[in-house]
Amino acid sequence: MSTVTTPADRAATAPPAQPRRRLDWRLRFAALSLIWGFSFLLIKVGTESYAPFQVTLGRLAFGTAVLAAAMAVRRERLPRGARVWGHLTVAALLLNALPFSLFAYAELTIPSALAGICNATSPLWGMALSLVALSEDRPTRVRVAGLGLGFLGVLTVLGAWQGFNGLDATGTALALLGSLSYPIGWIYVRRTLAGTGHSHLSMTGAQLLLATAQLAVVTPLFTTLPTRASAVPLLAVAALGALGTGLAVLLQYGLVAEVGPTTAQMVTYFIPVIATAAGVALLGEGLTWSTPVGAVIVLAGAALTQIRPKPAPGPRP
Repeated sequence: MSTVTTPADRAATAPPAQPRRRLDWRLRFAALSLIWGFSFLLIKVGTESYAPFQVTLGRLAFGTAVLAAAMAVRRERLPRGARVWGHLTVAALLLNALPFSLFAYAELTIPSALAGICNATSPLWGMALSLVALSEDRPTRVRVAGLGLGFLGVLTVLGAWQGFNGLDATGTALALLGSLSYPIGWIYVRRTLAGTGHSHLSMTGAQLLLATAQLAVVTPLFTTLPTRASAVPLLAVAALGALGTGLAVLLQYGLVAEVGPTTAQMVTYFIPVIATAAGVALLGEGLTWSTPVGAVIVLAGAALTQIRPKPAPGPRP
C-alpha cells in the first residue's frame, strides 16, 4: 500500500470486510499428502531421461517460480541483511539442494516406494539429533521407545534377517542420508533464523532461490546437456517443482497457520503409504510383505517420537 490509513478512516470509507472463503483444511491436508506422496514417483520418472542433478535443478527452478509468483501477489519482498542470507544459504543446502539431490540419485537404483519409506525416517533422525543438539527438547521413555521402534521398522523394510539380500546398499544409504539432512537443516534454522521478523513465505522464497543458484553452479560441472528432451520426464520434473515444491510449501504453511504444526506434521505419516501405492500401481514396482509391515512400524515409531510430555500444572490461585 502506498498510503497509510487509520482504523477510523477504514471504518468510515470501506465496506465491511467479508471473510475470505478457504478450502477446508482437511482437503488441503489430503492434497498435500498426495502431492508429496507422488513426488517420489515423479523423481523416478524424471531420472529416466535426465541426470539427478538436472532433475533437482528443474525441481528447484519451478518451485522458486511458484513462490516468486506468490510473493508478487502478496507484495512481499525478499529478506534483507547479510547475516540472514548467509544462514539461508546453509539452510538451502541442508533442506533443499542436498536432500533433493540425494533422493534423485538414490532412485537410480532403488524403487520409489523404498525412497518414500526412507523419507519417513526423518522424524526418527530428528528425535535422535534433538537429544544432543536441543537442550530444551528433553527425551522421555515413550519417545526413546519410539526411536527404537522406528529403527526396528527400518531394519524390517530392508530385510535385515536376510542379510539385506537384493538390496542396493548405495541407493538406500543415499535415501537415508537425504532424510537425515532435513532434521539437521531444521535444527540449524531453529538456532540461527528464529525471530528474524520476516514472513515464512519471504524466507522460503529466498531459500529456494539460493538452492536453485547452488544447483545451477554444480549441475554443469557433473552433467552434460541431454541429447533430447523427453516430454513425460520433463513434465514430471515440472510437476515435481511446481506442485511438489512450490505449491506444497504454500499448502504446508497455510495448514500450520490454521491447525497448528502438530496436526500439519501428520502429513508425514501418509507420504510413504501414497508413495508405495503409486510405485506399485503405476510403475509396477515389486512389493514384499516386509515393506508394508516395516513401513507401519516406522510410522508408529515416528509418531511416538513426536509425543511431548504435558506441562506440569501451575499452582492454583
